Amino acid sequence: MGCIRWTTEEIGRTAGSARLVAALTLVGILVVVAAIVPSQAAAQQPGKVNLQLNASSEFDSVLSSASPAEQEFMQQNYWRMRGYAPFFNQALGWAPPAHFYKDLYALYRNDAKDEVLMTAHPDWVLRDANGNRLYIQFACGAGSCTQYAADIGSPAFREHWINDAKTTLGLGYEGIFVDDVNMEMKVSDGNGDFVRPIDPRTGQPMTDEDWRRYVAEFTEQIRAALPSAEIVHNSLWWMDRGDPYVQRQVAAADYVELERGFSDTGIVGGGGQWGYETYLSYVEWLHSQGAGAVYEPQELDEQSRMFELGSYFMVSDGNDSIASDYETAPGEWWTGWETDLGAPKGERREWKGLLRRDFEGGTVLVNQPGAAATTVKLPRRQWSDPTAAKIKRRVTLGERSALVLVRGAKLKKRGAKK
Repeated sequence: MGCIRWTTEEIGRTAGSARLVAALTLVGILVVVAAIVPSQAAAQQPGKVNLQLNASSEFDSVLSSASPAEQEFMQQNYWRMRGYAPFFNQALGWAPPAHFYKDLYALYRNDAKDEVLMTAHPDWVLRDANGNRLYIQFACGAGSCTQYAADIGSPAFREHWINDAKTTLGLGYEGIFVDDVNMEMKVSDGNGDFVRPIDPRTGQPMTDEDWRRYVAEFTEQIRAALPSAEIVHNSLWWMDRGDPYVQRQVAAADYVELERGFSDTGIVGGGGQWGYETYLSYVEWLHSQGAGAVYEPQELDEQSRMFELGSYFMVSDGNDSIASDYETAPGEWWTGWETDLGAPKGERREWKGLLRRDFEGGTVLVNQPGAAATTVKLPRRQWSDPTAAKIKRRVTLGERSALVLVRGAKLKKRGAKK
């Protein structure tokens, strides 16, 4: 389960909430104490979707030739956009609030700018015991990968990274999407096989604990240096929530990206390590830490889009968002993204073998991955889905499916007096 990547011309961002940060240095370790304040950006409406648009290279033509009507469409429908500087810079004058993409520890092979950096600072690249440069464990083949793994523990590399981010942020971006915030060490040789790098500070193979500490410290430095920016981390949801370094990393973010969203086929039913209920509880833990979740499902279709939407509402606290390219462009729009169920009437609960959550304006039902098909009878009322299609009272949900029901008028019982 790796992180999503794009070419170096695509590099960009997502969404966040405001946070006050005080940085304290103790025994050479930067400790960030984050006082969470109410988000100025989030809609705080759990019954609505905060929609993000990842403006990757496929969206370039729309960005560069958007008509005034298309610009207005994006302003009205996108809560945030993720842009890739420098190409996205042209849209900053009219685009909705945007984040730019930046990888936490990638130095790109065959990229002129990064090749100059690596020549000037060869010690910024992690190496194995034989002195060979190591890579980020992604897009590897024929003895090389697309990105070298930078030494995230290097004060000089961190300073360069932060200064570069400040420059881009100053162009008018709202925040930054930080990719590869991996609390699990993702370093490899050119064939994609994991290799434990030599830690330049100890001269010994880098330990997992030191790796997590370096990531936590680095993210805290970014938070302290960019106190007013919205910061999103693309990190791994299955890490130990009790680990103090994981807690520090999450505390340094306004939002945490959940790559592949609820539609990740690796998620199974129940509460095991990869369970759907475990996934939901992780989001609730993020909320308890003051962070929102960004779901980025891939390759949605008519069934999985509803499962993603329904799952979003199951745990939404108004500070989460969905980043999708499925029918989100001007002229190719799914009205489900406009769903407004109003305020929640409570938390989710089990109901007739399904998960259910009620809102002032509707009800959401979800059947987990791997669950048996379940047929239920809805209360007597006019129901419709987000596309205004009428829903019958008796409905069947297969595994990995959902119904988002918009509440209409109550129906009279048969034989009742008019």
